Amino acid sequence: MNDPADLIYEKQFRVRTYEVDLARKLRPTALLNYLQDAAGDHARQLGVAVGDLMRHNLTWVLSRYHLRLVGDAGTGAVVRIRTWPSSREGLFSCREFEVMGADGTPLALATSSWAVVDLATRKPVRLADHLPDYPLLPRRVMDDDFGPLPRLKDTVSEMTFRVRRSDLDLNRHVNNVVYAEWALETVPPQVADGGFRLAELEIAFRAEALYGDWVMSRCAPVGEETSPRFVHQLVNEQDGRELTRLVSRWHPAIADQDT
Repeated sequence: MNDPADLIYEKQFRVRTYEVDLARKLRPTALLNYLQDAAGDHARQLGVAVGDLMRHNLTWVLSRYHLRLVGDAGTGAVVRIRTWPSSREGLFSCREFEVMGADGTPLALATSSWAVVDLATRKPVRLADHLPDYPLLPRRVMDDDFGPLPRLKDTVSEMTFRVRRSDLDLNRHVNNVVYAEWALETVPPQVADGGFRLAELEIAFRAEALYGDWVMSRCAPVGEETSPRFVHQLVNEQDGRELTRLVSRWHPAIADQDT
C-alpha cells in the first residue's frame, strides 16, 4: 500500500517582483499560475501530461476551480505547493492543492476538476477508456461538489478584452488564468485597491475563447460592503456564448507586513 506522502507532489516557487500587486503581495492570478505549473509537472511524472495526451489527439481542460486564500506572500518569499489527484470517475478527475510558506504557514487551499477532451470533436471522453492508471490520494482539501454557480443578473461593471496570442495555451485557446484576470479586473477599485484582499474565488469554465475573439467581462455585487462578494460572467461578445462564471469573495486587508 502506498504511503500517502509518496502520492503528493511538491514544488517550490520564489515570488518575483512582477508577480505582486500594489500592496507588494503575490497576486491571486500568479498563484493560479503556480498551481497550474505544479499540476503539469506532476501529471508529467504520472505519464498523463498534456504532451502525453496530445499524442492520442486528446488534451486536459479545466472544468472547475475553487481557491481559498488564508495568507499572503511578499516579494522574495518562498511558496510551497503540494498537489495530488484525489479522484477519477466518469468524465472528471479532481486535483487538490495545499499552499504554504517556507515555514509551513498555510497560504491557500484549492480544489479543481478536470476533463479530457478529444481534440477533433472538442467533446469530453471517459477517463477510464483513455488514461492509464495512476495513483490517487482520496483526500479533498475542501468539501465542494462543484454545484452550479449563480447566474449574473444586473451588471454593474463591465470591460471588453480582445484575445491576444499571449493569452493562448498549448491547446490554442485562452489559458484558464486569463479568464480570472479578466474577471477580477471588473471589481470596483474601492474594493480591489481600497483595503480589501481576495479571500475566495470559484470558477466554472463553460466554453473556450480563441485568438481574435472579443470577450466581455461583467460583474455585479451580491454581498455586504464589509465583506464584498461579486458574481462575474465572461461572454463571447460576437455570439453571446457564456464562457465562464465566477464568484469572488473579499475580506478587509490586514495591516501590511512582510511575509
